[in-house]
Amino acid sequence: MGELTLQGLRVLREVARRGSFSAAADALDYTQSAVSRQVATLEAAAGAPLFERAARGVRPTEAGRLLLGRAEAILDEVDGAHRDLAAARDAARGLVRLGAFPTAIAALVPRTMALAAQRHPEIEVRLREGTTPAQLRRLVRGEVDLAVLGALADTPGLTSAPLLEDPMLVAVGRGHPLAGRRQVALDALAGEAWIAGAGDVTSTLAAELDFHPPVRFAVREWTAKLGLVAAGLGVTLVPALAAPAIRDDVALVRIDGPPAAARTVHLARRDAAPPQADVVAAVLHE
Repeated sequence: MGELTLQGLRVLREVARRGSFSAAADALDYTQSAVSRQVATLEAAAGAPLFERAARGVRPTEAGRLLLGRAEAILDEVDGAHRDLAAARDAARGLVRLGAFPTAIAALVPRTMALAAQRHPEIEVRLREGTTPAQLRRLVRGEVDLAVLGALADTPGLTSAPLLEDPMLVAVGRGHPLAGRRQVALDALAGEAWIAGAGDVTSTLAAELDFHPPVRFAVREWTAKLGLVAAGLGVTLVPALAAPAIRDDVALVRIDGPPAAARTVHLARRDAAPPQADVVAAVLHE
Protein backbone atom coordinates (compact mmCIF):
# COMPACT_ATOMS: atom_id res chain seq x y z
CA MET A 1 0.00 0.00 0.00
CA GLY A 2 1.25 3.49 -0.83
CA GLU A 3 1.97 6.18 1.73
CA LEU A 4 0.81 9.75 2.12
CA THR A 5 3.83 12.04 1.79
CA LEU A 6 4.18 15.81 1.81
CA GLN A 7 5.54 15.65 -1.71
CA GLY A 8 2.53 13.66 -2.84
CA LEU A 9 0.11 16.05 -1.14
CA ARG A 10 1.77 19.01 -2.87
CA VAL A 11 1.34 17.25 -6.19
CA LEU A 12 -2.31 16.54 -5.38
CA ARG A 13 -2.93 20.19 -4.56
CA GLU A 14 -1.22 21.44 -7.70
CA VAL A 15 -3.05 19.04 -10.03
CA ALA A 16 -6.37 20.05 -8.46
CA ARG A 17 -5.55 23.75 -8.79
CA ARG A 18 -4.38 23.58 -12.39
CA GLY A 19 -6.65 20.88 -13.75
CA SER A 20 -3.99 18.82 -15.52
CA PHE A 21 -0.96 16.71 -14.80
CA SER A 22 1.17 18.59 -17.32
CA ALA A 23 0.37 22.03 -15.87
CA ALA A 24 1.10 20.73 -12.37
CA ALA A 25 4.40 19.31 -13.58
CA ASP A 26 5.37 22.70 -15.05
CA ALA A 27 4.44 24.51 -11.83
CA LEU A 28 6.41 22.11 -9.66
CA ASP A 29 9.31 21.71 -12.09
CA TYR A 30 8.68 17.97 -12.27
CA THR A 31 8.33 15.67 -15.25
CA GLN A 32 4.79 14.61 -16.07
CA SER A 33 5.68 11.02 -15.35
CA ALA A 34 6.87 12.01 -11.86
CA VAL A 35 3.52 13.69 -11.20
CA SER A 36 1.69 10.58 -12.45
CA ARG A 37 3.74 8.37 -10.12
CA GLN A 38 2.99 10.60 -7.11
CA VAL A 39 -0.73 10.51 -7.85
CA ALA A 40 -0.62 6.73 -8.32
CA THR A 41 1.06 6.35 -4.91
CA LEU A 42 -1.61 8.53 -3.28
CA GLU A 43 -4.37 6.55 -4.97
CA ALA A 44 -2.86 3.32 -3.65
CA ALA A 45 -2.87 4.78 -0.14
CA ALA A 46 -6.43 6.10 -0.55
CA GLY A 47 -7.73 2.90 -2.09
CA ALA A 48 -9.68 4.91 -4.65
CA PRO A 49 -9.10 7.09 -7.74
CA LEU A 50 -8.39 10.72 -6.86
CA PHE A 51 -8.97 12.30 -10.28
CA GLU A 52 -11.32 11.76 -13.19
CA ARG A 53 -11.19 13.08 -16.70
CA ALA A 54 -13.16 16.27 -17.40
CA ALA A 55 -13.97 18.13 -20.61
CA ARG A 56 -10.61 19.85 -20.26
CA GLY A 57 -8.02 18.10 -18.14
CA VAL A 58 -8.91 16.37 -14.88
CA ARG A 59 -10.92 17.11 -11.75
CA PRO A 60 -10.90 15.56 -8.26
CA THR A 61 -13.21 12.66 -7.48
CA GLU A 62 -15.12 12.58 -4.19
CA ALA A 63 -12.15 10.82 -2.59
CA GLY A 64 -9.84 13.38 -4.17
CA ARG A 65 -11.83 16.26 -2.70
CA LEU A 66 -11.79 14.68 0.75
CA LEU A 67 -8.03 14.18 0.67
CA LEU A 68 -7.48 17.63 -0.85
CA GLY A 69 -9.18 19.32 2.12
CA ARG A 70 -6.86 17.51 4.51
CA ALA A 71 -3.86 18.18 2.29
CA GLU A 72 -4.52 21.94 2.24
CA ALA A 73 -4.63 22.07 6.05
CA ILE A 74 -1.50 19.90 6.45
CA LEU A 75 0.51 21.87 3.89
CA ASP A 76 -0.57 25.19 5.39
CA GLU A 77 0.70 24.03 8.78
CA VAL A 78 3.98 22.78 7.35
CA ASP A 79 4.53 25.96 5.34
CA GLY A 80 3.70 28.01 8.44
CA ALA A 81 6.27 26.05 10.43
CA HIS A 82 8.91 26.76 7.79
CA ARG A 83 8.06 30.49 7.92
CA ASP A 84 8.23 30.55 11.72
CA LEU A 85 11.61 28.81 11.70
CA ALA A 86 12.90 31.24 9.07
CA ALA A 87 11.64 34.17 11.16
CA ALA A 88 13.38 32.75 14.24
CA ARG A 89 16.65 32.48 12.30
CA ASP A 90 16.22 36.05 11.04
CA ALA A 91 15.53 37.30 14.57
CA ALA A 92 18.69 35.65 15.84
CA ARG A 93 20.64 37.55 13.17
CA GLY A 94 19.05 40.89 14.16
CA LEU A 95 16.96 41.10 10.98
CA VAL A 96 13.78 43.16 10.71
CA ARG A 97 11.63 42.67 7.64
CA LEU A 98 9.87 45.90 6.75
CA GLY A 99 7.15 46.24 4.13
CA ALA A 100 5.88 49.52 2.70
CA PHE A 101 3.80 50.85 -0.14
CA PRO A 102 5.75 52.54 -2.97
CA THR A 103 5.08 56.16 -1.99
CA ALA A 104 6.29 55.56 1.55
CA ILE A 105 9.45 53.95 0.19
CA ALA A 106 10.06 57.04 -1.92
CA ALA A 107 9.98 59.48 0.98
CA LEU A 108 9.58 58.02 4.47
CA VAL A 109 11.37 54.68 4.67
CA PRO A 110 14.85 55.70 3.39
CA ARG A 111 15.29 58.13 6.29
CA THR A 112 14.28 55.42 8.74
CA MET A 113 16.67 52.91 7.26
CA ALA A 114 19.53 55.42 7.35
CA LEU A 115 18.86 56.37 10.99
CA ALA A 116 18.47 52.74 12.05
CA ALA A 117 21.76 51.83 10.36
CA GLN A 118 23.52 54.76 12.07
CA ARG A 119 22.14 54.14 15.57
CA HIS A 120 21.77 50.37 15.53
CA PRO A 121 24.32 48.85 13.17
CA GLU A 122 23.62 45.43 14.67
CA ILE A 123 20.11 45.49 13.13
CA GLU A 124 19.60 44.74 9.46
CA VAL A 125 16.43 46.14 7.90
CA ARG A 126 15.28 44.20 4.85
CA LEU A 127 12.76 46.09 2.72
CA ARG A 128 9.86 44.70 0.67
CA GLU A 129 7.82 46.94 -1.61
CA GLY A 130 4.14 46.35 -2.35
CA THR A 131 0.65 47.74 -2.14
CA THR A 132 -1.14 48.03 1.19
CA PRO A 133 -3.26 44.88 0.57
CA ALA A 134 -0.13 42.95 -0.41
CA GLN A 135 1.73 44.09 2.71
CA LEU A 136 -1.21 43.14 4.90
CA ARG A 137 -1.18 39.63 3.45
CA ARG A 138 2.58 39.41 4.10
CA LEU A 139 2.07 40.44 7.72
CA VAL A 140 -0.60 37.80 8.24
CA ARG A 141 1.61 35.13 6.63
CA GLY A 142 4.60 36.18 8.73
CA GLU A 143 6.67 37.31 5.75
CA VAL A 144 7.30 40.80 7.18
CA ASP A 145 7.52 42.01 10.79
CA LEU A 146 6.44 45.61 10.24
CA ALA A 147 4.56 47.29 7.43
CA VAL A 148 3.78 50.89 6.54
CA LEU A 149 0.18 50.82 5.32
CA GLY A 150 -2.13 53.32 3.67
CA ALA A 151 -5.07 52.04 5.74
CA LEU A 152 -5.79 50.70 9.21
CA ALA A 153 -4.99 47.01 9.70
CA ASP A 154 -7.74 45.68 11.97
CA THR A 155 -6.60 42.06 11.89
CA PRO A 156 -6.05 39.52 14.69
CA GLY A 157 -2.38 39.01 15.46
CA LEU A 158 -1.44 42.52 14.33
CA THR A 159 -1.10 45.80 16.20
CA SER A 160 -1.59 48.97 14.18
CA ALA A 161 -0.98 52.59 15.14
CA PRO A 162 -1.24 55.89 13.22
CA LEU A 163 2.10 56.99 11.84
CA LEU A 164 1.32 60.29 10.13
CA GLU A 165 -1.32 62.24 8.23
CA ASP A 166 -0.61 62.36 4.50
CA PRO A 167 -2.61 65.17 2.84
CA MET A 168 -3.60 64.80 -0.79
CA LEU A 169 -2.35 67.35 -3.30
CA VAL A 170 -3.73 68.11 -6.73
CA ALA A 171 -1.21 67.58 -9.51
CA VAL A 172 -1.64 69.84 -12.55
CA GLY A 173 0.47 70.59 -15.60
CA ARG A 174 2.73 73.64 -15.44
CA GLY A 175 0.54 75.37 -18.02
CA HIS A 176 -2.67 74.83 -16.05
CA PRO A 177 -4.39 77.95 -14.58
CA LEU A 178 -4.09 76.45 -11.09
CA ALA A 179 -0.35 75.88 -11.37
CA GLY A 180 0.48 79.13 -9.59
CA ARG A 181 -2.01 78.67 -6.75
CA ARG A 182 -1.02 77.56 -3.27
CA GLN A 183 -4.37 75.91 -2.53
CA VAL A 184 -7.74 75.30 -4.14
CA ALA A 185 -11.21 74.38 -2.88
CA LEU A 186 -12.42 70.91 -3.79
CA ASP A 187 -15.56 72.34 -5.42
CA ALA A 188 -13.40 74.28 -7.87
CA LEU A 189 -12.05 70.99 -9.20
CA ALA A 190 -15.42 69.46 -10.04
CA GLY A 191 -15.23 70.59 -13.66
CA GLU A 192 -11.71 69.32 -14.27
CA ALA A 193 -10.96 66.18 -16.23
CA TRP A 194 -9.52 63.67 -13.79
CA ILE A 195 -6.95 60.95 -14.11
CA ALA A 196 -7.63 58.18 -11.63
CA GLY A 197 -6.72 54.61 -10.84
CA ALA A 198 -8.71 51.69 -9.48
CA GLY A 199 -9.12 51.97 -5.70
CA ASP A 200 -7.20 55.26 -5.35
CA VAL A 201 -8.18 58.20 -3.17
CA THR A 202 -10.48 59.65 -5.85
CA SER A 203 -12.86 56.81 -5.01
CA THR A 204 -12.62 57.71 -1.33
CA LEU A 205 -13.53 61.34 -2.06
CA ALA A 206 -16.47 60.21 -4.15
CA ALA A 207 -17.78 57.99 -1.35
CA GLU A 208 -17.20 60.30 1.61
CA LEU A 209 -17.81 63.74 0.11
CA ASP A 210 -20.20 63.02 -2.74
CA PHE A 211 -17.51 64.34 -5.10
CA HIS A 212 -17.90 62.74 -8.52
CA PRO A 213 -15.58 64.44 -11.03
CA PRO A 214 -15.43 63.25 -14.63
CA VAL A 215 -12.67 60.65 -15.00
CA ARG A 216 -11.06 60.92 -18.42
CA PHE A 217 -8.32 58.34 -17.94
CA ALA A 218 -7.93 55.42 -15.54
CA VAL A 219 -4.35 54.23 -15.21
CA ARG A 220 -2.53 52.28 -12.52
CA GLU A 221 1.04 53.59 -12.39
CA TRP A 222 2.06 56.96 -10.93
CA THR A 223 4.46 57.61 -13.79
CA ALA A 224 1.64 57.19 -16.30
CA LYS A 225 -0.69 59.48 -14.33
CA LEU A 226 1.90 62.21 -14.08
CA GLY A 227 2.77 61.91 -17.77
CA LEU A 228 -0.88 62.56 -18.66
CA VAL A 229 -1.01 65.47 -16.21
CA ALA A 230 2.15 67.02 -17.65
CA ALA A 231 0.60 66.82 -21.13
CA GLY A 232 -2.40 68.84 -19.94
CA LEU A 233 -4.85 65.97 -20.27
CA GLY A 234 -6.24 66.20 -16.75
CA VAL A 235 -5.49 66.49 -13.05
CA THR A 236 -4.89 63.84 -10.43
CA LEU A 237 -4.36 63.44 -6.71
CA VAL A 238 -0.90 62.84 -5.30
CA PRO A 239 -0.06 62.10 -1.64
CA ALA A 240 2.21 64.67 -0.05
CA LEU A 241 4.70 61.88 0.70
CA ALA A 242 5.35 61.67 -3.04
CA ALA A 243 5.99 65.40 -3.47
CA PRO A 244 9.82 65.19 -3.46
CA ALA A 245 9.72 62.79 -6.40
CA ILE A 246 7.33 64.80 -8.61
CA ARG A 247 8.66 65.69 -12.07
CA ASP A 248 9.48 69.31 -12.93
CA ASP A 249 6.69 69.79 -15.48
CA VAL A 250 4.00 69.06 -12.87
CA ALA A 251 2.84 71.50 -10.16
CA LEU A 252 1.23 70.56 -6.85
CA VAL A 253 -1.61 72.48 -5.21
CA ARG A 254 -3.01 71.88 -1.73
CA ILE A 255 -6.71 71.12 -1.25
CA ASP A 256 -8.41 73.65 1.03
CA GLY A 257 -11.03 71.76 2.92
CA PRO A 258 -12.15 68.41 4.18
CA PRO A 259 -10.12 65.94 6.22
CA ALA A 260 -11.19 63.24 3.77
CA ALA A 261 -8.70 64.82 1.36
CA ALA A 262 -5.97 63.24 3.47
CA ARG A 263 -5.17 59.71 4.48
CA THR A 264 -3.77 58.36 7.71
CA VAL A 265 -0.67 56.25 7.20
CA HIS A 266 -0.40 53.42 9.74
CA LEU A 267 2.41 51.25 10.99
CA ALA A 268 1.36 47.66 11.63
CA ARG A 269 3.41 45.16 13.63
CA ARG A 270 3.06 41.42 13.94
CA ASP A 271 2.45 40.49 17.57
CA ALA A 272 5.04 37.73 17.06
CA ALA A 273 7.66 40.10 15.61
CA PRO A 274 11.17 40.00 17.14
CA PRO A 275 12.12 42.63 19.75
CA GLN A 276 14.33 44.56 17.32
CA ALA A 277 11.20 45.38 15.31
CA ASP A 278 10.25 47.77 18.13
CA VAL A 279 13.52 49.63 17.62
CA VAL A 280 12.76 50.19 13.93
CA ALA A 281 9.16 51.12 14.75
CA ALA A 282 10.37 53.78 17.19
CA VAL A 283 12.57 55.34 14.49
CA LEU A 284 9.64 55.36 12.06
CA HIS A 285 7.50 57.19 14.63
CA GLU A 286 10.06 60.00 15.10
